Formats: sequence, C-alpha cells, structure tokens
Amino acid sequence: MSYDREPVEVKVAELKPQMKNLTITFKLVELGEEREVSSRRDGETHRVLDAIVGDSTGTVAVPLWDDSIDSVEVGETYLLKNGYTGLFKGNLRLNIGRYGELSSSDDTIDEVDTENDMSKEEHEDTRRRYGGGDRRGGGGHRGSSYGGGDRRGGGGGGHRGSKGGSYGGRDRRSSGRSY
Repeated sequence: MSYDREPVEVKVAELKPQMKNLTITFKLVELGEEREVSSRRDGETHRVLDAIVGDSTGTVAVPLWDDSIDSVEVGETYLLKNGYTGLFKGNLRLNIGRYGELSSSDDTIDEVDTENDMSKEEHEDTRRRYGGGDRRGGGGHRGSSYGGGDRRGGGGGGHRGSKGGSYGGRDRRSSGRSY
C-alpha cells in the first residue's frame, strides 16, 4: 500500500477536516496566549499556543509548539509544506505536524479576510475509533487487531502484523483474512 500523495495547494477558505499533504501560504495575524501542556506520550512539558493565520480568503488557527513559537513573527508571510488539517474540540485547525515544513515565503500577503474564520465553525468528528470502553466485543486498541467494536463477535488478540491477530470477529466483509 502506498502512502505517497501529491501535494495539494490550497487557500484558507478551501480547508476542510482531514486534509493531508497541504501546501499553503499565509500571513501570521496574531499569536495567542502561550501555555504549557504535558505530553500523554512521554510526560514531558511542552509550550504551545494558537496562532491565527490567514490569506485573502479567510483565517484559521494553527497550533505552534515549542521552538516553532520562537521562529515566527506577526505580520510575516510563511509557506507551509506537508501540513494537514484536524479538529480540536470540533473546530478546524491547520497543523504543521512532525513532517511539515514551515518557512518564510517569497510571496507577501497584504490583505487578510478576518471575517471568514474557518476555525469558528463546528465540525463533527467522523473518524472511526477502535478499541475503547463500552464496545460490545471487548477491549483492544489500534495495535491489537482493531479490538472489539461493533464487529459481531468480540475483539481479537494479536497485533495486526502478527499471525495471531484477526479483524475482531465474524465480519463477513473481511473474507476470513487475518491482518
């Protein structure tokens, strides 16, 4: 399976949840209040703030983490390559992410449409969640065969890549394959 995707060049008003490999030019309009958060993954403390960025079509919030906070300036124009969108508390966010590249842009954006705030509109999170609490078939999580869920028959046991793992029950669509 290939994960290579062609870059998608977009304007702020074209952003929607779950877009990937975005190339976008924007002007940094405002830096929000810096706060500290603890990582669930490693327990380390990180600095984070929400920046408001925009172009002639609208604005969107961009979370900036740690060193990226110090590398930007309000009023400057930036180019983001390999960005992606996501939802935070139902609101759209443009993310730099681990593989994104943020750099100064040769282009300059003079006018920003601050009336069209793309992060204001609430979106429903439609991503499927695997594993977790009250699923009829039991526990499991991403690394353990998709877990229970509404899979008519319960959760499997092994890791997706192992011989013991299964899709998690009697789902006829899986045609008996183990993952």
